[in-house]
Amino acid sequence: MPGMGNSLRAAALLAFVVLSILVSLLISSVQQFGARISHFSNATVAGDEEEVASLRGALIYQLNERRKEIIPLLLPDRDDDDESGLSAFSRHSLQHDQTLDSILDYNLWNEITHGSRKAHMDEMDCDSLVDMQAVEILGSGYTKLVVKVNLAGGQPVALKLVNEQGIDMGKCVEDFKDPRGCRELVSYKLKKEIVLLQRLRHPNVIKLKGHCAGDVGGEGGRVAVILEQGNPLQMIQLLQSPWEDRFRVCLDLVRLLHFLSQSPLGSVTLLDFQPRQFVTVSGELKLTDLDDASSEVTSCQVDADCTLQFPHRNFTLPCSTQGVCEGLNEKRNIYNAYRYFFTYLLPHQAPPGFTHLVDHIMNSTGELKADINQTLEAFEHILLLYKSGLHLDNLPPSIIRDYTVMRGMGTSGNAEYHCWPSYSQQGCVLSVHSGREAAYICNSHSQCNSFTLTGQKTWTGRLLASFRSSFSHLVPDGISEVYVKKTKSPETSTV
Repeated sequence: MPGMGNSLRAAALLAFVVLSILVSLLISSVQQFGARISHFSNATVAGDEEEVASLRGALIYQLNERRKEIIPLLLPDRDDDDESGLSAFSRHSLQHDQTLDSILDYNLWNEITHGSRKAHMDEMDCDSLVDMQAVEILGSGYTKLVVKVNLAGGQPVALKLVNEQGIDMGKCVEDFKDPRGCRELVSYKLKKEIVLLQRLRHPNVIKLKGHCAGDVGGEGGRVAVILEQGNPLQMIQLLQSPWEDRFRVCLDLVRLLHFLSQSPLGSVTLLDFQPRQFVTVSGELKLTDLDDASSEVTSCQVDADCTLQFPHRNFTLPCSTQGVCEGLNEKRNIYNAYRYFFTYLLPHQAPPGFTHLVDHIMNSTGELKADINQTLEAFEHILLLYKSGLHLDNLPPSIIRDYTVMRGMGTSGNAEYHCWPSYSQQGCVLSVHSGREAAYICNSHSQCNSFTLTGQKTWTGRLLASFRSSFSHLVPDGISEVYVKKTKSPETSTV
């Protein structure tokens, strides 16, 4: 049978992938784990048959519970008009109704459980992992191992696998004495994440490139999720970055939360909301860990049932007439964004023209006075002003007249000085809307006597300007413009 042959091949290939990664990166740990598995296997053989049957029944119960968590995610997408009648409340109340079997998307579930299928031309599957090379471990946790690999063509991707040495796997084997069944149980988090990545496609969610699964040939529970490669979010590095880049991270996050508030699954909250759950891809923020995302609604009878508890603040939200907490998922996301991101990234060194706007965002999100629509509108307003330069209207137009401009020229023999935060560690490079703003900045720096507009642009379309105290030569440069203070213009220049 062709289907059985493909499944066997997928299982064998995925087992090889897991083995290759563990051998190349975790040899000593694998040996320790192998000894532990051997011990558990012997215990199973020697154990009382009745106890084994009891443990197997308990494991099957846990597997069914994990399946119930995924069932609501297989419901048809909810459109804006909710034509299916599956509102957030009705989806919640029907989660355990057996009549749902008639509308669940089991095609997706079968693909995830029994092997991948190229639904789109650019999707990767088990064949894509042939001849891949493991490069480094990007992260490991209780459940999952994330590894950077280079595919045969050199393309880097991230693989998420069951962490065979993780706490979840070790605890399960200790409890149930069944390594294969435990691998299947632990892999449910990966399967859930695949479903969520299929359902929650957005520019600020990591791109699912494909997956590989195998559940025959003695390799039950083997699952690998293939994701685009990102860079872990480094908050320390971000704190030292220009405000424009810090604002971008916050803006991307708000756009993501706006999408999650009205996603195809309803309002989704991130239960494990930490910077480590995010990466950047070409400077764009992306959520990379979705297994703790939840679209569950909270039932209530009175407002007191709708309390959001945080380490230093509690908020009580209204209980609706339908008996659910209004906006609880959305508000939890907003406050977590405030305490983990906005507090550190937004206020520090914000442009003077935006101080009052940033303060408004901080107050409205820190007190949960604004919903996600209002928060996104406030961020987009700042972006519009920043890109258009409208916040610079109070700068006198005559400020640029203090400078002599030489177009199509660059400089050589520069005497650099440092400013913070700069796009370059070797000098003072800042983003500006125009020569007028650059002249204003140069006038505010006591060391600055000239600046160059390089023609390079930031993600907002603003120009990068290099500021210096002096230079010795002018050189031809078709895309640059040099501005020199008239009282400091060089007497001779070599072109």
